[in-house]
Amino acid sequence: MAQVSFQILDGLERGVVFAELQTPVSIGREDDNDIRLNDERVSRFHAKVQDDDGHIILTDLQSTNGTRVNGHPVQVHVLHVGDQLQIGRCILVFGSREQLAEKIDQLADKRRGLGESGTVVSDLEGVVENELFSETPGELFPEGPPETPGDLSPLQTAQVSDLVAYVHSNLTNVLFVAESFDRDHEGQGDLRLPREAWMRMQQLQMHLAETLKKVTDP
Repeated sequence: MAQVSFQILDGLERGVVFAELQTPVSIGREDDNDIRLNDERVSRFHAKVQDDDGHIILTDLQSTNGTRVNGHPVQVHVLHVGDQLQIGRCILVFGSREQLAEKIDQLADKRRGLGESGTVVSDLEGVVENELFSETPGELFPEGPPETPGDLSPLQTAQVSDLVAYVHSNLTNVLFVAESFDRDHEGQGDLRLPREAWMRMQQLQMHLAETLKKVTDP
């Protein structure tokens, strides 16, 4: 079993630190939860946090008002240090003070490294404040693309491959018909999509939403 820590940034429990809790950890309004949040918008048993082979998994337990990570609604999500959870009116950050301090140092080193190489670093400015402690939506995957699942059966491998290929094919088709306009002297500009392509993107998004619902349905 892994140990996890959460700090309460906002809500009636603001300033409380839940340190080194043994997984699985339950979050909710009832007294029986490991992390109890006194908020009527929080369900009795709202979410759970568990360890799976060294990865920390957050699962929303079909709560009434849902769970958000970095501003995005999630059903199941792999947590990383610095991820910000919104449960009801409560704002929690995943990680201990020491873990967050180490993360801040890593981000600062990354930003300085990019600056030294001549790459524009303005997009990373304020990443500590915006990604770790801001209530405004940020990146759902600030660490980059999620890890590719391993140890799949041949059928599961084929299903995952087909799903990714389906998304890739649809995005490729949309980009193929996209038209550039308002180019500047450096060749930069925006893209214009035909209405049919835009509607295909909406259709793809709905298909993915339905797939996510099926995959995460407890």
